[in-house]
This record gives sequence, C-alpha cells and structure tokens, in this order.
Amino acid sequence: MSTATETDQVQTNTCPNCQGVLQSTKLKAVLLFGAPGSGKGTQGKILGTIPGFYHSSTGDIFRSLDLQSEIGRLFWEYAGKGQLVPDDVVIRVWKQFIKGMEYTNQFHPEAQILILDGLPRNVNQARLLDDTLDVMKVIHLRADMKKMVERLRRRALKENRFDDANDSVIEKRLKIYENETKPILEYFPAEKIVPIDAMQSQIRVLTLILNVLAPLKDDMDKQAPK
Repeated sequence: MSTATETDQVQTNTCPNCQGVLQSTKLKAVLLFGAPGSGKGTQGKILGTIPGFYHSSTGDIFRSLDLQSEIGRLFWEYAGKGQLVPDDVVIRVWKQFIKGMEYTNQFHPEAQILILDGLPRNVNQARLLDDTLDVMKVIHLRADMKKMVERLRRRALKENRFDDANDSVIEKRLKIYENETKPILEYFPAEKIVPIDAMQSQIRVLTLILNVLAPLKDDMDKQAPK
C-alpha cells in the first residue's frame, strides 16, 4: 500500500461529523499478539490477502501520517521529542484510519474480521478499545527469546534500519513488551487466548492460525443479515 494512499485514507476520516467515532456496532476483531520478532507482522500481511479478513498494522498507519494534518502534527510532536505518544492519541489515530477505510469501501465491517497487528500495546489501550472492538480471539505467537533477537537483527538489516540491529535497542524493545504489552494477556478471558508455537515454519504457523479463524468467519457469515 503506498504512503500517499494511506495518507489520504487517514485524512478521509477527519471530517467534522466523524470525530474519530466508529459506528455503534462493535467491530469483529482478532488480535495478533506476540513479542517483537515473533512473526505477527508477516502473518498479518498474509491474512490480509484472504477474502473476509482485513489486516490493520498500527506501525504502517503511523508511518503514513500527513505532517500537515492536525492529527499528524500532534503525533509527531511527541515522537519528534522521543516521547511516548499518549494512548488516547494512538487510539484516535487508529479509529480515524479505520473509519476512513470504511468510508472508501476498503474495509467492510459487516463482512470482514479485523486482524489487528500492533494494537493494543498496553492494558489501557485495550480498555480504550472496549467500546469499539468485539475481540473474538487473541492469537499469542510464542517464540524463543534468542530466536526473536535473531529475527529482529535480520529484519533491521533487510529494511536498512541499522539502529534497530543494535543489541541494546532490541533488548529495550523486548523489555517494554514484557513490562507493558504482555500483561494484556491477563486482561482478556483465558478462553479467548490461543497460544501458537511461532518457532515452526511460516506455513505451519499460518495453518494453525487459519484453523482458529475459519470457524470464526463461518459463524460471522451465518449471523450476517440475508
């Protein structure tokens, strides 16, 4: 997806009547959850190509923000100072983007399940999304710490993000995950958490994820208005 297109999509939902508020019906969603390097981004992109599913990568959304827009200036005001962007701003940006996708007929909430990658990042964000999302399952991709570090190094070099290949940076990201993100697993009911061994090949991990998603999509289709 091109940067220009994503930028336009974010701006689409900045109309006065939208105010970043989604429709009253909650969006059916599945969370791809795991530490950096667990492969959730890779799996999310694949799932997004399957009819009936819409992949939302928070990182891609934020990188596409128009610096001339109000929300873009607000976001980069924090990021430019190296500060964490407040949770309410993060959720507002995401809601505006998703609503923009709906307005432009790229996301069809009545027929598609959202595959969320990178959101929520902490328990507070999960709470802020309670009025918006119907979280059907949380797919927890588990991987050996050493393996995840190797993956992060390779990804950083492949994407020319050399700073991210630094061991101290990787260690910091994994520590943030352990302290801030992983507690989300305690926020959702245990029956919604689906642990998957991410140390397997990509195709085997994908197969296990599809085994979870297929029944959810079947149930959604059965309940859809005729």
